[in-house]
Amino acid sequence: MDELHQDIVEHHDKVLIIDFGSQVTQLIARRVREAGVYCEIAPFQRAAEAFSALKPKAVILSGGPCSVLDEGSPRAPDAIFQSGVPILGICYGEQVIAEQLGGKVAAGDNREFGRAEVEILSDSPFFEGVWQKGARYPVWMSHGDAVIELPRGFRRLATSEHAPISVIADEERRIYAVQFHLEVVHTPDGAKLLSNFVHKVAGLKSDWTMRAFRAEAIASIRAEVGKERVLCGLSGGVDSAVAALLIHEAVGDQLACVFVDHGLLREGEAEDVVRLFRGHYNIPLHHVDASGLFLRSLEGVEEPEGKRKIIGRLFVDVFDAEAEKIAADGRGAPAFLAQGTLYPDVIESVSFHGGPSVTIKSHHNVGGLPERMNLKLIEPLRELFKDEVRKLGRELGLPEAFVGRHPFPGPGLAIRLPGAVTPEKLAILRKADWIYLDEIRKAGLYDKIWQAFAVLLPVKTVGVMGDGRTYDFVCALRAVTSTDGMTADFYPFDMSFLGRAATRIINEVRGINRVVYDVTSKPPGTIEWE
Repeated sequence: MDELHQDIVEHHDKVLIIDFGSQVTQLIARRVREAGVYCEIAPFQRAAEAFSALKPKAVILSGGPCSVLDEGSPRAPDAIFQSGVPILGICYGEQVIAEQLGGKVAAGDNREFGRAEVEILSDSPFFEGVWQKGARYPVWMSHGDAVIELPRGFRRLATSEHAPISVIADEERRIYAVQFHLEVVHTPDGAKLLSNFVHKVAGLKSDWTMRAFRAEAIASIRAEVGKERVLCGLSGGVDSAVAALLIHEAVGDQLACVFVDHGLLREGEAEDVVRLFRGHYNIPLHHVDASGLFLRSLEGVEEPEGKRKIIGRLFVDVFDAEAEKIAADGRGAPAFLAQGTLYPDVIESVSFHGGPSVTIKSHHNVGGLPERMNLKLIEPLRELFKDEVRKLGRELGLPEAFVGRHPFPGPGLAIRLPGAVTPEKLAILRKADWIYLDEIRKAGLYDKIWQAFAVLLPVKTVGVMGDGRTYDFVCALRAVTSTDGMTADFYPFDMSFLGRAATRIINEVRGINRVVYDVTSKPPGTIEWE
């Protein structure tokens, strides 16, 4: 645990979440944070080390894809059960608790995936104010095995048709477990039950707020940086913007920001960044227009990962060159490099899965800078989820246009333009994308949609416009809703909206003669929607 991280979380009540490989473990952390309690996730292989370092006041065991009946399947460290801290097991976590504490688990004859109902058999602090004895409530099940015999000291609190032991508890030891997933939105009362666990069972304080985080982070940044200078790369996205504002509030003009404009941004974004940070906040900003270099280097490159690698390498080169100019300005060379790393990035880097992070996260343009530049890394947002970063941005006074901006990948429009990148195709896509978002804003839908954008497909179709034939590109429109960024579904536009947006794009953008709407959903476990 680095010093900045330790300083920020030291004075908070903490929960440790042990990850057994569930696709939705991050949702457990988000629900706990929403209840005002700080938490961290550790893969089961590092759980003992994390428990010792974090000193949590409660532990949650996640679900997972394994069976506790399999030889070598994951287990929780015995020290956690011996510590006396409250414990909550979820799905596989319930089976781990039963297996390790003397109960029995069997392979279920009736696997259960999807919606189910549980019947409450007994009152409990875990249910207080949420569920009542004798009533039935909807939950989301996802299990094959099931607990068939309780460990000594446990009692059954709830049952369901295919999981007779759906909720168990040893209330004297404050150990609870549920067979269903209470972290997902498909269990409507799940967040309230998690809140009951951390507050009514574990007795933890709701002291994790962005106001408190802001004050603690500023003090910690000042203590770590001292009188040294900090270098920060701005991308135009909310993460780097919030990181820059937080650091600037801590150390003022010791911060120097570099904005590398690769010419692949959305309409007006480069001007917005310069206007806000240089004009409004008066933050030292070095704007490098390297669009010509990037476009020349991308010429003829069609494969998406090839584009990413070129953009990432050039970003490093341009950023490095600008950093050398800053170091030679007579005010001393920067000693720190700031990055907008978020907690999901930290989790993925040590995840149980090993995940697809190397490929998926190759859009993070600044990867590798610390090694090349010999700077100490400072990551003031590494404890935060995306929604918390937005809350912090509002706390810092960042305009809502930046705080609520839809996610945008580092390689920008280059990967929303399949095939070779050309200035002509970029201009077509940029204008179509702007019209689409303009219509979404006019309809009052922007904040209801997690991400919306246009894609210029690498196909042309014959069309008739007026009295003439055309042979132009097809434009695809995407819009998805999400509460967590991990799963997403297409936004159900009405046909009148799609008609307006398509008509404007075809009429106002030369080079497009057909518009389609993409109704693809995003499955759980993926990281980014581009």
